[in-house]
Amino acid sequence: MIIITGATGGLNGATTDHLLTQLPADDLVVVTRDPDRAGHLADRGVEVRRGDYADPASLPAAFDGADQLLLVSSNDPFADAVTLHRNAVDAAVEVGVGRILYTSHQGAAHDSPFAPARDHAATEELLARSGLPWTSLRNGFYAHSLGWLAGPWRSTGVIRVPGDGPVSWTAREDAAEAAAAVLLADDAYDGPVTITAPEAPTFAEVAQVASELVGETIGLEVVDAQQWVDEQVAAGAPEPQARFTLGMYDAAAQGFFAGVDPLLTELIGRTPRTARDALMA
Repeated sequence: MIIITGATGGLNGATTDHLLTQLPADDLVVVTRDPDRAGHLADRGVEVRRGDYADPASLPAAFDGADQLLLVSSNDPFADAVTLHRNAVDAAVEVGVGRILYTSHQGAAHDSPFAPARDHAATEELLARSGLPWTSLRNGFYAHSLGWLAGPWRSTGVIRVPGDGPVSWTAREDAAEAAAAVLLADDAYDGPVTITAPEAPTFAEVAQVASELVGETIGLEVVDAQQWVDEQVAAGAPEPQARFTLGMYDAAAQGFFAGVDPLLTELIGRTPRTARDALMA
């Protein structure tokens, strides 16, 4: 049995849809904080269980019977994500899950300026110490984020950022399909596996692509970090949120998102979507 958390979200929801094209519904269980949101899956014959990382007592029953357990990472940038993930891993150990698969990030590292990357690195250590077989799906930075990380370039003619560096912009849809392929694979993928698009363009290169798409020059302006934060706050963003986002640009500039890997192409059997596709969308 495959048990999936976060199946009402964009990533693991898409993975669930892919699995349902290849498995009977009774081979799957989805776990959600609000079972009412999973009615569309229950209607397809999928068992829905309640489970909440913030409610550890709810998790053992939610995970019981899992040959494979797909754990989605917390998406709350200001939560204690590592504690939430620890609760999930401890419950998986308690009920003897066959394998944990965790949605991590390509840039997982304790010294990353990007806070979620540090959380992912700490969670991977929890998995390694759990005693259970585990796989960490180190997905590339999701390409749909370009819609806001590149700023309002269509109206301003400029991509204005507080730092530049290569990023393996990866379509969340492709990462979801790859996760389904890993879950269905005959051979297990042990430890961290990197799932990225085949290229890692800088924001300068993204600006060149944007120029080609709109038929006019889109420039790149790299501004002082504090100036950028001040501008975000002046535009209405809370300062903690602005500084959280700044960490992404800092990590990109330091090369944390630069690596690429052919595994995604192998898993989905086609060329993955690119940053160009994300900009066109």
